[in-house]
Amino acid sequence: MNTVKTVAELRAVIARARSQGKRIGLVPTMGNLHAGHIALVNTALRHADFVVASIFVNPLQFGRGEDLDSYPRTLAADQDKLVDAGCHLLFAPDVSEMYPDGMEQQTKVSVPVVSEGLCGASRPGHFDGVSTVVSKLFNMVQPDVAVFGQKDYQQLAVIRTMVRDLNMPVQIIGEPTVRAEDGLALSSRNGYLDDTQRHDAIALYRVLQGVVEAIQGGNNDLPALLQHASKDLGSAGFRPDYLEVREAASLRQPSAQDSQLVVLGAAFMGNTRLIDNIAFER
Repeated sequence: MNTVKTVAELRAVIARARSQGKRIGLVPTMGNLHAGHIALVNTALRHADFVVASIFVNPLQFGRGEDLDSYPRTLAADQDKLVDAGCHLLFAPDVSEMYPDGMEQQTKVSVPVVSEGLCGASRPGHFDGVSTVVSKLFNMVQPDVAVFGQKDYQQLAVIRTMVRDLNMPVQIIGEPTVRAEDGLALSSRNGYLDDTQRHDAIALYRVLQGVVEAIQGGNNDLPALLQHASKDLGSAGFRPDYLEVREAASLRQPSAQDSQLVVLGAAFMGNTRLIDNIAFER
């Protein structure tokens, strides 16, 4: 596996792959790779002949007071994991390569409606940063297929909408959330948790499971159900950010006729903000 740091190098390697008739896959990440990221690479390898992973901690998607400076950067270990997975190329640019004129002058991509509420309400500007950097990566790599994790459910919906609205010729694949044995969704931010917090953090997934079971059991009083679930999160040591049920494809508020739903939650365990979701059929 080669590692390149400039757009010119990236395009030269991809041009050679395309000249050989290879289908190009892309897995965008922020590094600190775990089994969930490797599952994305494995899926990309099943759908493409040449897989590019990117590692870029994107400052444009971090808000004031968020963990940009402390976000774990583990390039050497990440390279080893990508080599073992069979990835063909790693693109690891620095900030000046991605935003040569600075972030204030960077043209931004904004995806309305689907980016609003949920994490979009809690992290203003976050999804503009996500859609902008993903749009840039798509233009740099010009992949045939790109793979994103379903753990970041709203992010995946934002990217699907952007690709559809801007007629980008990229197939988007959502990879199911990879979980630890106890059910906790794998996340780079799990590393911030101490042993006690890590033990308690499983409550987020269990509370979401409880919401799904209640709805599938016929409980349609969503406000009361979610209020009770939020209290359960608090009792488990979380400080809830949001807990909502939405229509699975559009993320709009569900109607009584909607059968494909998703429950999404975000909550703080200490200073660490964790997110999770479960898509289900009513």
